[in-house]
Amino acid sequence: MTKLPRVALRALPMLALAACIETAPAPAADDEDLCGAAALAGLVGQPAEVARTLQLPAGTRIINPGDPVTRDLRRDRLNIEIGADGNIARVACY
Repeated sequence: MTKLPRVALRALPMLALAACIETAPAPAADDEDLCGAAALAGLVGQPAEVARTLQLPAGTRIINPGDPVTRDLRRDRLNIEIGADGNIARVACY
């Protein structure tokens, strides 16, 4: 047997294993605005009632001080945080 077939036979299992490796999707960049928060940035400083009168995307969370909030990260979910003063403190995707 020549050297070339032996090398090829040794490399075959490694090639087969390489085909089975799953690649993880690239994480979204922090500057991506998947939920549209940038368009609502002007709400910061406005009274909380303003957010409650808007027609917001499904799944939007209006978070009051002391509200329990899940820690699951969803960059497509709009979150509006209300400060202790009753005004909108933050609009973000998470």
